[in-house]
Amino acid sequence: KYTSNEVKNISEEQNKTNIAIRVIVDHVRAVAFAIADGQLPSNTGAGYVIRRILRRAIRYGFTFLGTKEPFINKLVEVLANQMGEFFPEIKSQQQLVTNVIREEEASFLRTLEQGLQLLDKVVTETSGKEVSGEKVFELYDTFGFPKDLTALILKEKGYSFNETEFETELQKQKARSRAASEVTTDDWKVLIDGNVETFVGYDQTENNVKITRIRKVDSKKDGVLYQIVLDNTPFYPEGGGQVGDKGTLVSANETIEIIDTKKENNLILHFAKQLPENVEAGFVAKVNTDLRTSTSKNHSATHLMHLALRSILGTHVEQKGSLVNPNYLRFDFSHFSKVSDEELRQVETSVNQQIEAQLQLVEHRNIPIKEALDKGAMALFGEKYGDNVRMIEFGDSKELCGGIHVKNTADIWHFKIVSEGAVAAGIRRIEAITGDAVKDFYKNQEDTLAEIKEVLKNPQDVLKSVASLQDDNAKLKKQLEQLVKEKIEGLKNTLVSDFQEINGIQFLAKQVDLSMSSTKDLAQAIGTFKPNAFVFLASVEDNTPNIHCYISKELVAEKGLNAGNVIRELGKLIDGNGGGQPFFASGKGKNVGGIKEALEKAIEFAK
Repeated sequence: KYTSNEVKNISEEQNKTNIAIRVIVDHVRAVAFAIADGQLPSNTGAGYVIRRILRRAIRYGFTFLGTKEPFINKLVEVLANQMGEFFPEIKSQQQLVTNVIREEEASFLRTLEQGLQLLDKVVTETSGKEVSGEKVFELYDTFGFPKDLTALILKEKGYSFNETEFETELQKQKARSRAASEVTTDDWKVLIDGNVETFVGYDQTENNVKITRIRKVDSKKDGVLYQIVLDNTPFYPEGGGQVGDKGTLVSANETIEIIDTKKENNLILHFAKQLPENVEAGFVAKVNTDLRTSTSKNHSATHLMHLALRSILGTHVEQKGSLVNPNYLRFDFSHFSKVSDEELRQVETSVNQQIEAQLQLVEHRNIPIKEALDKGAMALFGEKYGDNVRMIEFGDSKELCGGIHVKNTADIWHFKIVSEGAVAAGIRRIEAITGDAVKDFYKNQEDTLAEIKEVLKNPQDVLKSVASLQDDNAKLKKQLEQLVKEKIEGLKNTLVSDFQEINGIQFLAKQVDLSMSSTKDLAQAIGTFKPNAFVFLASVEDNTPNIHCYISKELVAEKGLNAGNVIRELGKLIDGNGGGQPFFASGKGKNVGGIKEALEKAIEFAK
C-alpha cells in the first residue's frame, strides 16, 4: 500500500514522463521534416533553430526518461511509416534524417551531463532565485546550451536568470568578433554617372574599359584596399562557390594589379592595393587566364562529380557547399556515412570517363527557370534564382550555374580525389584536383617512390621489400620488449634491497634508465613488493624528465598521503606538472637538472 504522499509523488513523476514523451514526439516530427526538406542543424540561422528544437528534446529524454544514449533517431522510422504516404520526402530521406539526428544526439549528449552538473552547481551557489546571466552565457558558449533551454531547466527548478547580464556577455562576444573583422568603408567617388555595368566574362578574358567609380576600404585583416567599378568587365566576381578572378588593368602608362573580384548590390568590385594615377584614362581589363583556366577545370569537374555521387551513393546526395579555386575543388554534400574507398574509386572512374568522353559544353544562357527545370536542370535547395537563369550541360550533368566552365570535358585532363571526411552531422566533404595539379600529384608520388626505393637499396619488388621490413621491425620490437621486461625484472630485484623504513613507511626514491612508460610500470610493480610502500621513481626520455609516485592504499587511508600532491609539488622542480590518483600519479617537465633535488625532497613527504 502507498501513502497519499507516495501516490502523489508517483503521479507527479508519471506526469513528467508523459510530458517528456509528448515533447519528444512533437519535436522529432518538426526536426525530421525540416531535415528531409534539406535544412540541416547548424550554428546559424534556420539551422540553429533546428538544433535548438532537437537539443530540447534530447534534454527531456535525458532528464525525465533517463536515456543516456541516442534514441530519438529511432523514432524516424515510425514517423516515415505513418507520414510517408502524405510526405514522400520523409520516406525517401529516412536514412539521412535518421543519421543526422543520431549524430546530433551523440554530439550533445557528450556535453549535456557535464553542462547539467555545472548548472546544478550554479543553482546551489545562487543565494536568491535569479542565476547569473554570465553563468548562463558560459553554458551557451562552452556546452552548447541554447538560452531558452537553460531558461526552461531553471524554471523547472523554480529559478530564473539575469537576461541583461546574458545579453551583455553576448554583445561582448559579438563586439570581439566585429573588432577582429572591422571594415571602414569610404563613400563612392563617382566618375561616370548612370552607367550600368556589363559582365562580358563568359565570352572574353580582356576588354577595353573605363572606371566609373572608386572607393577606399580599410580592414584589420587586409589593410587598405581600393574597390574599382568598371563600365564593363571580363572579371568573374566571387559567387556560387567559385573564387573571383584576378588580373590587371593596363593603361598606356601603368598597370594596376587586381587581386580579387566580388559582387555587392549588383556592382562588380575589383580590388586593388593602389589606384591608377589617372583614373579617367582608358584601360584594358585583362583576366589572369592561367588562374581562370585552372578554376574552370575544377568547376566543371565539380558538376561531373556531383552527378557521379548521386549515381553511386544515391539521389539523397545534395550539394551543401562548395569552393572552386585554381588549386583544388571542395565539395560538401549530404550523406549519412563515410564514403568507402571503393565508392571513391567509382566516383573517380565515373568522372574520368566523362572527361575521356570529350563532352561538349552546352550553355543555355538567360532562359526561363521553368524551361531549365523542364530540361532536367538540378536546382540547389535554398538557392535563390531569378526568373531567367543560366544552365550548364555536360552530357547527363545539368545544373543551374553562373560560373566559368571548360568548353569540353577533355580540357579537364584528369580528376583525382585527395581527401574525404565529415564536416558536420550528415555532411561529408570531398577535396579533389584536376589538370596540372594531378600531374604534380603523380610526380610527387613518383618522387616519393624513388626515395623509398633508394632507402631500400633499389629492390625489384618494393611492396615485398616493405613487407619484409615491417616483419623485421615487428620481430625487433618483440625482442626489445623482452629485453625491457628482463631489465625491469632485474631492477625490481635490485631496488627491493634499497627500500628504507621511515616511521613505518617503506620508502624508495631512485632514478632509473628506462622509458617513461616502463618507469611508470616499474613504480607500480615494485610498490606491491612491500607493505606500506612509498615509491618515487624518475627517468629521462628524449631529454624530457618524468616522475612517478606510488603510495600503498593503506598509507593513503591511514596517513592521508596523496601521490597526486607529491607529483604536483615535486613536478615544479623539473619545470613541469602532473597529477593522478592518491595512490598513483605521474608527471613530466623540461628541467632534467631538477631530478636530483626532486629525489632528495621526496623523503619529506614520508616523514
